[in-house]
Amino acid sequence: MKVIELFAGVGGFRVGLNRVDENFFDTVWSNQFEPATKRQHASEVYVARFGSKGHVNADIATVKTEDIPDHDMLCGGFPCQDYSVARNLGQAAGLVGKKGVLWWEIERIVREKGERAPQILFLENVDRLLISPAMQRGRDFAVILQSLADNGYVVEWRVINAADYGMPQRRRRTYILAYRKGSPIASSIVDSASWLFRDGVFASAFPVVNKDVNGLFGAQLFPFRLKKDGDDLADLSQKFNAENKLRPFENAGIMIDGQVWSVRVESSYSGPYTTLGDILALGKEHALVKDEFYIPEQELSKWEYLKGAKHEVRRTKEGFEFTYNEGGMAFPDALDKPSRTIITSEGGATASRFKHVIRDPENGRLRRLIPLELERLNMFPDGHTEGQNDTKRAFLMGNALVCGIVTRIGAEIYRRLK
Repeated sequence: MKVIELFAGVGGFRVGLNRVDENFFDTVWSNQFEPATKRQHASEVYVARFGSKGHVNADIATVKTEDIPDHDMLCGGFPCQDYSVARNLGQAAGLVGKKGVLWWEIERIVREKGERAPQILFLENVDRLLISPAMQRGRDFAVILQSLADNGYVVEWRVINAADYGMPQRRRRTYILAYRKGSPIASSIVDSASWLFRDGVFASAFPVVNKDVNGLFGAQLFPFRLKKDGDDLADLSQKFNAENKLRPFENAGIMIDGQVWSVRVESSYSGPYTTLGDILALGKEHALVKDEFYIPEQELSKWEYLKGAKHEVRRTKEGFEFTYNEGGMAFPDALDKPSRTIITSEGGATASRFKHVIRDPENGRLRRLIPLELERLNMFPDGHTEGQNDTKRAFLMGNALVCGIVTRIGAEIYRRLK
C-alpha cells in the first residue's frame, strides 16, 4: 500500500505505520513546511530519520497534484481553522492565518486525482473540531464531511484519548478515516450501528460501549442529512446549525452519502496501562538530565503560584477590576497516572502552569521533563528529535500525535487488506 504523509511534522504517522509493517505501508512521498519560520526544524528531523527521498519541504499549496505520486492512503494531521465556504466552491472564506486553507489542499489532491484518488484517508485533528466554530457548532466538521461525500468517500470518526487505552499521555484527538466508495473497507459496511460499536476499524482497534445506556446496541441512532437536496457547500456553510442550538456530532460517528449517524461512546479497555513514572529516564539514562531541568529553589514560589488555585482581584490596562478564579493543578505531576497533554510550550526553564514538573525518583528534586521523556509520552523512538535544541524538541513533541494510536489503527487496516 503506497502512502503519502501531508503536514508530516516529525513523522508520527510514518513511525506508527512502520511499526505495523513498513513494507506493507510504503511511504512514497511526504510534505512538511512551516511558513512561520525560516529554519524548517520538523522537516530536518523527518529527513534525518527517514531520508530525503520523496520528501518535499515546500508550501503544499504550491505543489501540483500531478507532482504527487499516486497513492493508496493519504495521511495527515491538519490544523483546526475556519472551513466556511464562499460561493466560489473550493475556496474557504474568511480564513485567518497562513494555515487556514490546508484542509482544502487535501480536498484538492483527492479531487484532482479523480479515478486515481486514494482508497483511504487517515486524518487527525484536535477534539474541538467537532464543535467549531463556537457560534455555529459543528459547521466546520459538516463542511469536511460533505466535501468528502462529494468526492465519493464514506467517513467514520472517533475522538480518542490515548490514555484510555493504556498509553502514557492523556491526549484527546479526533481521528478520521475516509474510505473511497467501492474500496474493500467501504464495501464491507452493512449497518451503521454494528460498524460503530463492533465491526468498524475504530471499533475493532479501540473497543467502546455506548455512554448513555447499557448494552452494546442500546443507542438508537437517528440519522440526519448534512444539507438539503439542491444545496451546495456554501449553502451548508451558511445554514448548518445556524441557530447554534444543537451539538450535531458526538465523539463517534459515520457518514454515508451525506447522511450521518453519531453517538456518544466510552472506551472499553482492560489491558495494561503505562504511567508517567514508567517512561522516566532512570538508572544509566538519568545522566541525560542536565542541571537546567531542575527547578531552582528561588524559582519554586513562581511555580507554586502558577500551579495553585487562585481567587484574586485583577485589573485591566483600562483600570477595570474583575475577580479571577482558577483551580489548582497537581504539583508535582503524579507518577502513577498517565501524563497530562504535552503542549508546544513544554520546553524552556521559565515557570509555567502547563509544563510538567516531576519529583525525580533518583534524587527527590523537582524538575521538568527532558526531551527523551516527552518523546516516550508520544510513543516515538528514543532520540527521534535529536539534532534540535531541547526547547525545540519539546515544541515538536507538543505538535505531534501519539504514535501508538496510529499503530493500532494501522494494524486493523493491515488485517483487513493484507
